[in-house]
Amino acid sequence: MIGHLRGRILEKQPPWMLLDVNGVGYEVEASMNTFYKLPEVGAEVALHTHFVVREDAQLLYGFADQQEKLLFRALIKANGVGPKLALSILSGISAEEFIRTVHNEDTTALVRVPGVGKKTAERLIVEMKDRLNQLQLPTLVELELSSGNLPPAAAATTDHRMEAESALIALGYKPQQATRAIEQAVQVMGESAGTEDLIRQALKAMVSG
Repeated sequence: MIGHLRGRILEKQPPWMLLDVNGVGYEVEASMNTFYKLPEVGAEVALHTHFVVREDAQLLYGFADQQEKLLFRALIKANGVGPKLALSILSGISAEEFIRTVHNEDTTALVRVPGVGKKTAERLIVEMKDRLNQLQLPTLVELELSSGNLPPAAAATTDHRMEAESALIALGYKPQQATRAIEQAVQVMGESAGTEDLIRQALKAMVSG
């Protein structure tokens, strides 16, 4: 089991990255919330990881902190939730917001995530309530409301829009939804917005709207 990696980022193309660890390149998939915290290409990063072995593939998932990793592992144990859907959930909503959503039994926030219908959301809340109590995660009263401030935008190009749209499609959104969401994100953030900033704004708008 590969539980932790430290290495240099060779490529970033949400939702995956290529990490050089002592000359070995690891392809790692991550949620958008983890991507927001990554340094630039060429910099070193340490990630908590979860390794999945299937008949047709070996997949490695990376997380910026232990809390998100614990939530991911709890999610994939839920009925009908696989790694792809778990990653999509953790991309559309932060770990803290997910905990708050479960405690408040807020199915509306969950059904905005692609792949999560009303029945799935209701089942998730029931199953995750028990699991959250077993994990060493913050309780509802310990959670602090996030400020919602976005990081400074990087230089923007058409490639940033295309990469952002591709990332949303990989997370399960339809191409038309992805295009429209990124266009709206550009209107909000401006032409100078980078790929990860556009993804973050688009997800924030779709989940909250």
